[in-house]
Order: sequence, then structure tokens, then C-alpha cells
Amino acid sequence: MELKKFDLSALILSFIGVTIGSAIAAFAIEEFLVARKILDGGIVGISIIISTISGIKLSLLIALFNIPFLILGLKMLGKTFALKATYAMIIFSVFLEIFERWKYVTEDSLLATVFGGILLGTGVGLVMRCGGCVDGIDTVSLLISKKTQFSTGQIILFFNLCIYTVAGFLFGPDRALYSILTYFITSKLIDMVETGLEQGKAAMIITDNGVEIADKIYSKLGRTVTLMQGKGLISGEKSVLYCVVTRLELSELKRIVKEDEGSSFMTVTDVSEIVGAHIKKTPKIKQETAEKGNDENAHQEDNTLS
Repeated sequence: MELKKFDLSALILSFIGVTIGSAIAAFAIEEFLVARKILDGGIVGISIIISTISGIKLSLLIALFNIPFLILGLKMLGKTFALKATYAMIIFSVFLEIFERWKYVTEDSLLATVFGGILLGTGVGLVMRCGGCVDGIDTVSLLISKKTQFSTGQIILFFNLCIYTVAGFLFGPDRALYSILTYFITSKLIDMVETGLEQGKAAMIITDNGVEIADKIYSKLGRTVTLMQGKGLISGEKSVLYCVVTRLELSELKRIVKEDEGSSFMTVTDVSEIVGAHIKKTPKIKQETAEKGNDENAHQEDNTLS
């Protein structure tokens, strides 16, 4: 029974997140982008073009165009995704209808581009983090990527470049350039919101002094380290350390490696997501390590006295 309650509460929270994210995204589109003929990518971008030319309501176009992609999503990604995506697209269209009646926030194109992109990326990222989506282009891109050698990101980029090219012909080159800038800002914000602000860094260290460096990382950063054995073609046996730190801790990790006086080298890669408790520091590590060091020193002194 407790598991069911937890699942229900998690589901409710995810729908609340989808609602908030959809509201933020709709506000960004209606109050910043549409007024200045600045486009988002995907189905929303296509809908903005058609709505501007024909006068058909943007909310209606987005809802209609997304129906085929919802059916695809049901077949490809399951009922839970389809349920959240359907809810997200419906509530997104409702908020578009509401915000259409509001007065535009700014008439400045640059401000509209920057803040529209920030809000749109925040809203869409929140929706995606909660398991939904407001644009069906992601679904069709995933389907095409499975049938071709192109990645989902490459396919989405191709679709959006086509949209911005059309926007350039219809609304002028400056609108296309503003739209590309909006897309760039939106993409970065989506990544930040979806994966979290505390993006990790994975470090692999090749060294002769694996235990010593691992102890320093553990005592100074509070991070556990995986120790493996490797063999270089020329250098022979080496210790290989693997650990994950935050961006703020990376400089201290570099300092620890540099203190090894040239016998170590390190590679660092981005970690988009960390699942589990590894990124969380072990509490009181520094205190425990210091106490351990004091005990060892006391033990050494006792041996000396004896």
C-alpha cells in the first residue's frame, strides 16, 4: 500500500510540474515570441508561421498538429508517456489561448528573443523532466533516427533549419536570425532544467600513486573513488582512478592531481545525469578522516615511546 501511495503522489507531482512548465512555455511564446514574429522550432514553429499567415488560432493549430505524434508516442514510448504528453499538449494549448488576450511584455526584439528563449527553455525543460512533452517533433525524430543513421538531435536540427529558412523568406532575415538565437537559448535552458543545475564531471586519473590520490580526494572533497589496475604499453603497471565531482570541485581535484609531481594525468568528461547517491557527499568525511589521522599519529607516537 505504501508503494502505491508513493507512486500516486509522484504521479500527481509530475502532473503539477507539467502544468507549471506548460504555463511558462505558453507565456513565453505568446508574450515574447509571437508578437515579434520570432519562431520556436518544431511543431510550434510551423504553427506560428501558419497562424501568422492564415489568422487561425495558434493554440488550435498546435493541438491539431500534435495529434499524429501523440499516436506515435503511444506506440513507441508507452501509455504513461502518452498520457502525460496528451495532458501537456492540451494544457499548453489552453494556456496559449489565455495568454493570447494579454498585453505583450516588450516590443524590443532582442529582449523578446533573450527572455522568450529563457522562459521557453525553462518551461519545456520542466515538462520534459516530469515525463511529458509539448512538441511532437521529438517523437517523430526518435522514430526516424531508429530507421536511419542520423541521431535525434541531427534530425531536429534539420527540421528547425528548414523552418527558420522559411521564416527568413516570409518575415525577413532578421526574424530568422532572432529565431535561431532563441532556439540556441532555449536548447541550453532545456538541458539545464532537464538534467539539473549541478551537472557532474567524471574524472579518470592514471597514476603510480593511486591509493594516495584516492585518499586525498576522499578527505578533501568527500568523494569516493573507484580504483582499478591498468597497464600502459610503455609505462607498465598503473593505477586507474574513476570519480565523479561537481563543477565547483573540479579545480580542487586538478590541484590534487598536479601535486603528484608529474606521475599522474587526468581526463575529464561531462556527465549529463547521475542516478543514485554517488554525487552526494558522505557526511562528516573530513571530520572522520581527521580523527583517523589523529588516531594513527597517536599510535605511531606510542610505538616510538615503547
